[in-house]
Amino acid sequence: MPGVKTRNVKVTIGGDSYLLRILSDKQQVSDLEGHRKRLHISSAQWGLFGQLWPSGQLLAQAMCRFDIEGKRTLQLSCGIGLASIVLMRRGVEVIASDEHPLAEPFLAHNAALNGLPPVQFHQLRHGRELPTLGNFDLIIASDVLHDRSQAEVIANVVRHHAKPRAEVVLTDPGLSSREEFSQMLVKQRFALKLTRCRMHDSDREPYRGQLLHYSRNMITATT
Repeated sequence: MPGVKTRNVKVTIGGDSYLLRILSDKQQVSDLEGHRKRLHISSAQWGLFGQLWPSGQLLAQAMCRFDIEGKRTLQLSCGIGLASIVLMRRGVEVIASDEHPLAEPFLAHNAALNGLPPVQFHQLRHGRELPTLGNFDLIIASDVLHDRSQAEVIANVVRHHAKPRAEVVLTDPGLSSREEFSQMLVKQRFALKLTRCRMHDSDREPYRGQLLHYSRNMITATT
C-alpha cells in the first residue's frame, strides 16, 4: 500500500492460528488521497485502526465460543477485521464496518491471508444513517466506548440496526463510558451481563477487561 509501512503478525484465537497484516506502528499517518482531512480524523488517531489491540483479540476469542447459529452479524469499527474473520471461518453471515477508509483493503487482505473470501464491508460514518444496511441479530465491537460521544454513536447504530430480538457484544479495557452506554441500551430494553476478563496474561483479579453482553427479546422494536 503506497506510503504505508506494514508487517504481518500471527495470533492464536480459539486454538487456531491467524495471519494478519497490520500497520508497522502507530505513527503511520500517510494519506496520499486526503481522506484524513475530509473525514476529520486527527493524525494521532489515523493509525489506530491498523493495530492488533487486546480488546480486539478478546472480542475474537468471545466470537469463537458465542452461539451464532443463524445470526446475521455486524461488526462496528472493525479495524483489521480479526473478529469478522473468526466469524467468517465459522460460517457466519457477517458484515464489517468502519469509518476509516483503509479498513476495507486491510480487511480484504487479511481474509485472503487466511484463505477466506472477502468479508462484506460498509463504510459507516459516525452520525450518519445507512438504511440499506438492514437489521441484525448480533452487533459486536471493541474499544468503542472511550467517551460519551462514542457511546451515543454506538447506541444510535443499535437503535437503527438491531432486530427486536437482538444481542450486542462489546469488549473494553475498562477505561470507558460503559455506564452511560448501558443506560442508553436500557432505554432500548436491553439487559446487561458483564464478565471481567484478562487483557494480558499478567493481569490479576479484579480483571480490568470487560466483556459486555446485552440482550433484548421483544415483539416490536423501540423507537
